[in-house]
Amino acid sequence: MTLSGPLIERLLSGAFICQVTDEDGFRHLQDEATREAIDAYLKPLNRRVASNADQTLFFVAYVHLDQSAREQLSQQLGITLSSLLPLLEWVQLVQEALGRDTLLTAGDVLKPAEFVLKSEDNQSLRERVQLLASDRFFNSQSDALDSQIKQIFRRLKEQGYLLQPHADKQVYLVTSKIDYLIDLIRFIRDEENLPLEDDEPQQEGLL
Repeated sequence: MTLSGPLIERLLSGAFICQVTDEDGFRHLQDEATREAIDAYLKPLNRRVASNADQTLFFVAYVHLDQSAREQLSQQLGITLSSLLPLLEWVQLVQEALGRDTLLTAGDVLKPAEFVLKSEDNQSLRERVQLLASDRFFNSQSDALDSQIKQIFRRLKEQGYLLQPHADKQVYLVTSKIDYLIDLIRFIRDEENLPLEDDEPQQEGLL
C-alpha cells in the first residue's frame, strides 16, 4: 500500500485521475486488485474508488450516504450546477470556432491563440467569447479578446478540465473530467428531466 500512498492522497484531495492528468496513477487504478486494496484502505473513511461508465476517469466517492456525506455532496453539486451552463457553452464554442464535428475528448490539444484568430474577424464568436468570459465562473475583467480567452483557459485549468504540460507554452490538453461533465449533463437531462436551458436547442443537440 506504500506505493499507492501518493495516489490515495490525490484521490482524497478530490483529484480526478485520468491518463492525461496522471498516467501512472491511471494505469494502477485500471488494475482491479489495486482498486480493491485502495477501497479496503478507504472503507473506514466511508470512501471508495469510483469511475465513469467507460473507466476513463477515477475519483473518490462515498460508500454510504449518511447525513454528513449528503451535506457535502449537496454543497459540491451546487457548485457544479452553477458552472454547467458556462461549461456547456464553452464546449459548443470549441466545436464552432475550430470546426469540430465531435465533442471534446481526453487528449485533445487546444491552443488559446487559435481561438483568438478564429474570433477576431467573427463578430458573433467574439461577442459570445466576451459574454462567456464575463460569466461569474470565468470572471474575466478585461475587454481584450486575448485576455478574455486566456482567462477562460486559466479557469478551465484550475478546475481540472485542461492540463498545461509546459508552463511557458500556451498549449493545453483536455482531461477526462470533460467526460464526467458530459455524463452529468446527460444524467440531469435524461434521468432527472431537468432541462438545462429551455431556449438552448443547439446545446442540447450536442449531447
